[in-house]
Amino acid sequence: MRRFSASTARIITACLVMCLCLGTAFGQAPKVDKAPLKMSEDVIEKSLTGLVKVQTRASPAARSSATLGMQREGSGILLSAKLVLTIGYLVMEADEVEITDHKGRKLPGKVAAFDQETGLGLVRLLAPAQGVPLVLGDAKALKENDSVLAVGARGNIASALIASRREFTGGWEYLLDNAIFTFPPIADWGGAALIEASGKLVGVGSLFVRDAAGNGTGLPGNMFVPIDILKPILDQLIETGQRKSAQRPWLGVTTFEDSDGVNVGRVSEGGPGDAAGLERGDIIISVGPTVVKTLAEFYRAVWSRGDAGVRVPLTITRGTRELTVSVRSIDRTSFFAVKTSH
Repeated sequence: MRRFSASTARIITACLVMCLCLGTAFGQAPKVDKAPLKMSEDVIEKSLTGLVKVQTRASPAARSSATLGMQREGSGILLSAKLVLTIGYLVMEADEVEITDHKGRKLPGKVAAFDQETGLGLVRLLAPAQGVPLVLGDAKALKENDSVLAVGARGNIASALIASRREFTGGWEYLLDNAIFTFPPIADWGGAALIEASGKLVGVGSLFVRDAAGNGTGLPGNMFVPIDILKPILDQLIETGQRKSAQRPWLGVTTFEDSDGVNVGRVSEGGPGDAAGLERGDIIISVGPTVVKTLAEFYRAVWSRGDAGVRVPLTITRGTRELTVSVRSIDRTSFFAVKTSH
């Protein structure tokens, strides 16, 4: 593990100054209404021991290998000596999992859970890791301009600012109501920990984004999944590998939005959308009677139809033609070979 001795506080303060300088360079400096993050070196050191490296391998035949790759690497967060929290795309369909703790010990693990709704995953270790597990904090309390630490397993640590709290939509049928966007970005974002002043975990790293502020200024940063959405289902995931509530309907289409509305960019081969005849380039006009112009409107309209398995009627345009397509939705985990140790 990369260690920070007496210079830790100075490094973090310098990072915060860099935040402000870069913000100005990109056209909008974040407004800081408070002093830099006050976190003791002891808290920082303990937090760093709770980060682990996650390495996974999926089969070439796994459906996610085409988009996520067969070999994946990122960070994970110790919730206990034998339980690791990480971002879900690292463990989705993984056959092999290896965890490296802060002492450099390589430990075998198994996927314990993957939750499509939150985008988070759990790994169960076959031997205990060394390190101090992180305590779950309160992401709801975070607001714009708050100071936090973003920490990856490979020694990447950055004093960051909350650039915005807002909705996030991913083209893979994914939506977060109140995602956390930070600035500046860290390179090792996948599965990274977002830590507040007392050392508690408030977010899990997911993506690099080009507009963390969400106002078109081009301020680069990271998107973190707020830890609060994990809390109600954590025990369920540990116990059974999945949430107890019914699964959302999944159509198997990757979409994006532009001035034309909701565009189909990719149709998963063998998925529900493919079976219904959806094609790349289709523009989705409505879900049943509900007109949709954005990804968020599209997803919410689909999910409001019922649980996985429900038929979802879509009105689309294909070239100059308007068509009606009925898609028999499924549970996404039944399409991908999501393996858990349960």
